[in-house]
Amino acid sequence: MDIIDALVIEHQVFLILFDEIEQMLPRLKTVGEVRAICRLLAGLLHNHGDEETNLIYIALDHVLLERHQLTRLNHDHHELDAVLKQVEAVEDFGEARRQLKATLAMARAHFSDEERNVFPVIERVLRRETLVELGTAWKGRYQLAHSVAN
Repeated sequence: MDIIDALVIEHQVFLILFDEIEQMLPRLKTVGEVRAICRLLAGLLHNHGDEETNLIYIALDHVLLERHQLTRLNHDHHELDAVLKQVEAVEDFGEARRQLKATLAMARAHFSDEERNVFPVIERVLRRETLVELGTAWKGRYQLAHSVAN
């Protein structure tokens, strides 16, 4: 499995999680519940964004014309982190729920943009062997995390 395949699979897992959260939203009763979901998402998305950013820096370092995509990608990652933190600070339950739902839509759009515009550049710039090596490193990280947790 190469790194692009791994990141797309991770996106798919996030999309399933987003769907589940959206189904839960009408049943939530407190701002605290919304905040807990935001904290969970913030941690997961932050780690995912760090992986992508590190990979994209490596890939796009070689393609100066694609730097605007790197800048936008980094901005999107920071904006998602900031928006989730803002939702955690909202006191009104209805507003917090609305903002969380909007944040899920923003993350979906970000994933779609990456898959359409950024990942193809990475595939064009890096050799197949490098993509596979990065995929192996990505897989190893999850195996290490799992072994530490057990």
